[in-house]
Amino acid sequence: MARIYSFAPIADEHAKILILGSMPGPASLAAEQYYAHKQNAFWRIMAELLSFDPAIPYADKVQVLRSARIALWDVLHSCKRNGSLDAKIEIETQIANDFENFFHSHRNITHVFFNGTKAETCFKQLVISRIKSDALCYNRLPSTSPANASISFGRKLEAWRAILEPILIESKNSLLEGI
Repeated sequence: MARIYSFAPIADEHAKILILGSMPGPASLAAEQYYAHKQNAFWRIMAELLSFDPAIPYADKVQVLRSARIALWDVLHSCKRNGSLDAKIEIETQIANDFENFFHSHRNITHVFFNGTKAETCFKQLVISRIKSDALCYNRLPSTSPANASISFGRKLEAWRAILEPILIESKNSLLEGI
């Protein structure tokens, strides 16, 4: 079984929120795009939360995320996996992305949201002990994967509204400072 590799992060210096998946699935790897599987709810949820048409081109979706100060990445840099399920990732082959340098370069990030349990578990096992910041807030959200079919789209969407809270709080604080 061949080793698979994740993508570079979608992020800029203004990012306040980081959404972390575990490792792109075969459809995403083939398309070289985050959440490319047609049944994955990620882009539908982002479209609802950030008010854009989910049918816009991928490059435009990426720009909407950046404009909303949202960064996107995966916990794992590489691993071996048979198929697309997170449960099939061979634990002993997991190598994490370089979060020390990432957080050093993206100092405005205050909130990390995990797209599902596997992303959170990998982060806690492979990364958190190397992070030197106690200022980050962590929150696991229900996976947007089609494999997580026990949770309806509506329930996923409601849970994912949490990613807007840090942005809304900052906007309110900015408005209050201007008064």
